[in-house]
Amino acid sequence: MCGIIGVLGTHEVAPLLVESLKRLEYRGYDSAGIATINEGRLDRRRAVGKLVNLSDLLVHNPLAGKSGIGHTRWATHGAATETNAHPHRSGPVAVVHNGIIENFRELRAELAEAGIHPETETDTETVALLTRLHMDRGLPPREAAVATLKQLEGAFALLWLFEGEGDLMIAARKGSPLAIGHGDGEMFVGSDAIALAPMTCEITYLEEGDFAFVTRAGVEIFDEAGRRANRDRQVIDAGAVQVEKAGFKHFMAKEIAEQPAVLGDAINHYVKKDGLDLPEGIDFAGLDRLTLVACGTAYYACAVAKYWFENLARLPCEIDVASEFRYREPPMPAKSWAIFVSQSGETADTLAALRYCNEKVEKTLAVVNVPTSSMAREADLALPIHAGVEVGVASTKAFTCQLLSLAVLALKAGVDRGHITETQLAAHLEGLRALPGLMNTALGTADEIAGLAEKLAEAQDILFLGRGPLYPLAMEGALKLKEISYIHAEGYASGELKHGPIALIERTVPVIVFAPHDRLFDKTVSNMQEVMARHGKVLLVSDARGLREASEGTWATLKMPEVAEPFAPILYALPAQLLAYYTAVAKGTDVDQPRNLAKSVTVE
Repeated sequence: MCGIIGVLGTHEVAPLLVESLKRLEYRGYDSAGIATINEGRLDRRRAVGKLVNLSDLLVHNPLAGKSGIGHTRWATHGAATETNAHPHRSGPVAVVHNGIIENFRELRAELAEAGIHPETETDTETVALLTRLHMDRGLPPREAAVATLKQLEGAFALLWLFEGEGDLMIAARKGSPLAIGHGDGEMFVGSDAIALAPMTCEITYLEEGDFAFVTRAGVEIFDEAGRRANRDRQVIDAGAVQVEKAGFKHFMAKEIAEQPAVLGDAINHYVKKDGLDLPEGIDFAGLDRLTLVACGTAYYACAVAKYWFENLARLPCEIDVASEFRYREPPMPAKSWAIFVSQSGETADTLAALRYCNEKVEKTLAVVNVPTSSMAREADLALPIHAGVEVGVASTKAFTCQLLSLAVLALKAGVDRGHITETQLAAHLEGLRALPGLMNTALGTADEIAGLAEKLAEAQDILFLGRGPLYPLAMEGALKLKEISYIHAEGYASGELKHGPIALIERTVPVIVFAPHDRLFDKTVSNMQEVMARHGKVLLVSDARGLREASEGTWATLKMPEVAEPFAPILYALPAQLLAYYTAVAKGTDVDQPRNLAKSVTVE
């Protein structure tokens, strides 16, 4: 979602603001802008499109000043235009905002009664207009911002800058993350540590409902009730928030290639020589049910994990899309746990679902990539996936590390519930330890996949098929393809083909089949034969034995190494990702920042 940066510095801030916004590009955006204070005067520059457009504008029309705020906007209310771009300004007030002000229409009506009318289509402008109204009525900036906050409903991270106040920024968060960076005679505000890392290694995360008065001397933080609050400083590892491409053409390519290493790190963290090493308090014995909640790619990781929890631990498992779960308000058995999966740990719908469950289930567990995130802090337990910073909007290494973390939890559940013996556990752990090496082998098919992708790029529709835990992987493969190549794709359970989707089969529709030679292999091949009998163009992804038995009549094949049966989705995620990546490259789309998408969805 949108990115925020603010600097109270000792040098010219415009270059710092733009550089920090570049580090937030991964979130997705369609316009950008900055505002500064120079000799007490507030001014701003905004541009539609990529940050290079804003940089060009600043070359011809520079902004001076040592205090400033910046923003990359992903359009919600109002189109992507310069008028709607942030920062928004009303008189002496400039504001940047992530989130949605849900009651902005009601607030606009109140403003209209006072003779104040908006100039943009955005909800954010309402914040600037309200703050100015309070200042016009005699309140100083701090009190005006707090009075405005009391009128707002919705989810937001807000940052104010005021004309004539070169040593003041006001920050607030409710639902969207915001962090304060500490420097030597300088202070910073940012959406996340990635934006702040080049300028500071000490960060304070605002908690839900907090607002803060930031000056060069430090920060005063208050909770939602207006009480002074002490929030811990944290030292961030600069290496952990690097966003360089390291010689790769795209972040997505780099992150696909990193998977053997990061998965190995995650395995080493949770799998020890004598068994599993998980945080204290994770014990699945005596549970009646497990509920898994997530969005997008994380939801498909949960869908795979459902097979693991039910087969390995005999633990009934329900999965749900967070945006549906939170409003369905399902009854939750007391003897149940709820697991919430999110790369960022800030996904709005998933966070709301967690809050719904916190008082209704025995325990909540967050599986996240950011251990300082809202979900990690608010859940009873947090399990970091150890994927490292993921910049590409299309999740790759976070997905496989989510799968690994969920697989480890499923094994723990099997042991706790008496369905996995020590011998069986040792075999499963050996299967997990083998995965990084198998992934390296799978990455060796990249050139072959690039050649196939040239043909896939010509298609208008592509189908993915899989059975068992490979069925969610088929849906994930389809999601990857459509989100970065813009080709329509769908993933189906192989056995469902004859119940409708087979009507789509024709010569021009490629069908990608994930079929390791497992106990379901023959069933999958039977469905694949039905496709080929109708002149479908089949790409079979299987191991050596599977290709020997079933490659005849296929359009193409991809050979994967043999893998322990339960964990095939982790390995087969790589060809799914590579097919999407090279197809997008062949089509010339924006791989890392696909249209209309954002990395972290912090609004509904």
